[in-house]
Amino acid sequence: MGLKAHIYTESFPDLEEHTYDLAIFGVLDGRGAVNNEGTALAPDYFREKFYKLNEGAFNSRIVDLGNIKHGATIADTYIAVKMVVSELIKKNIIPIIIGGGQDLTYGQYLGYEELEQKVDLVIIDNQFDIGDDDHEGIATRSDCYLNKIFLHQPNYLFNFSNVGYQTYFVNQESLSVMDKLYFDVHRLGEFAQDITLTEPIIRNANMISFDMGAIRSADAAANANTTPNGFDGEEACRIVRYAGMNDKLTSIGFYEFNPAYDNNGQTAFLLAQMVWYFVEGFYARKKDFPLTPKSQFMIYRTSLKDGSGEMIFVKSKKSDRWWMQVPYPSGQSKNERYHLVPCRYDDYQTAVNGEMPDLWWRTYQKLN
Repeated sequence: MGLKAHIYTESFPDLEEHTYDLAIFGVLDGRGAVNNEGTALAPDYFREKFYKLNEGAFNSRIVDLGNIKHGATIADTYIAVKMVVSELIKKNIIPIIIGGGQDLTYGQYLGYEELEQKVDLVIIDNQFDIGDDDHEGIATRSDCYLNKIFLHQPNYLFNFSNVGYQTYFVNQESLSVMDKLYFDVHRLGEFAQDITLTEPIIRNANMISFDMGAIRSADAAANANTTPNGFDGEEACRIVRYAGMNDKLTSIGFYEFNPAYDNNGQTAFLLAQMVWYFVEGFYARKKDFPLTPKSQFMIYRTSLKDGSGEMIFVKSKKSDRWWMQVPYPSGQSKNERYHLVPCRYDDYQTAVNGEMPDLWWRTYQKLN
């Protein structure tokens, strides 16, 4: 990979002259990483492992833009991340961000501000980072950055999903808030028998933030907040491959890797392999989001038991992936009549039995 990537060492890469698909950049700022000092060193430890990996059955066009140095304040760092993310997305290049604390997700999110589009945000984390935001002199921290995102004005967050939370790290009040906002939160145990259940959730994301603390300590020890339970290394790689295959996804960030705790370099290796799987997933994209020619899709219609109407599902012939149509309330959208939501075959089966899938109802409530 090191021989294939265009790496910024002496002169800055010309993003106009060359055609790049993916751009790696590090952020040397760990001031917001709660109880995990040392994350600012992560990017170069990641590179040491990543560039030793062999390229897969794809012809990658990756540029490495180097590192963003920490700003005078952490807010300055967020603005720098925002600017880089925004410019890359405008050039149709997907940023791969190596942090730093997970509070940098806020800077990643701000990158969408100028794009004037609604954002579907997916976080892979073992808890919800919506703690007390009242602290001295720091713009935000890794344990409460979601507050900044949820309350940001103008609000362009359409949906938030958390993948892999562990109930003993989450208070019931937080779960109640998520429910009232019709956000999608999924316990780690939901995926214990079948990691493929994460795919439709991941497929709904415009941006993803991956906290390395979501991986169990046996597989990723280099995090001061690591815990015994979590995704294993193989599951983490599969989740990230799904992210790469998501046609909607335009940025991804990996946060909270702390080389100070990586005595044998195994977490750096795992992170390198995760990014490798993201790259492989990207070059395996099917480009089958149901806006392409209708001949590539099967349409399925089902009726609800109570006679209140029908539900429409779309299945891709190329990938066998499913979506369901959720209608916009009248007058909500001038250009589209319905919103397409990635779903599972099980959701279709629920509808065939005359029941309304929970995902359909939550999405409909958000559209109102």
